[in-house]
Amino acid sequence: MATPRDYGFMRRALELAEIAGARGEVPVGAVLVFEGEVIGEGSNRPIGNCDPSAHAEVIALRRGAERMRNYRLPQTTLYVTIEPCTMCFGAMIHARVGRLVYGASEPRAGAVESRLQLGASDFYNHKISVEGGVLAEEAAALVREFFADRR
Repeated sequence: MATPRDYGFMRRALELAEIAGARGEVPVGAVLVFEGEVIGEGSNRPIGNCDPSAHAEVIALRRGAERMRNYRLPQTTLYVTIEPCTMCFGAMIHARVGRLVYGASEPRAGAVESRLQLGASDFYNHKISVEGGVLAEEAAALVREFFADRR
């Protein structure tokens, strides 16, 4: 069940998504939180960074790992505006993120619940608690408007 604190962190992720969209990147934002404090943030940058792995989630995880001085990030929560892809979910597993909160589902490539249901898979050596649908309409609207402007 989403908490008021979850909505606050997701609003920050939406602000980061808007920044990505203004740069011409797909508008996705992510915020990594440990014990109520933001330890990493990211917004999509694969085009600007010429880096296919520069998704918002990966950037937030990298920054959080640097801040914590550890590649393992147990007991953290990652807030992301759109359901993560396979790569990003894999990075969360390797980092041992404790909880994922996402906004809108991604029916084409969502790897957590929409397409692959990796969040429910039992073959990983780590389990992430998943909460979807937090500020989903706002997150979906950003992506819809971004692609409508490009058509």
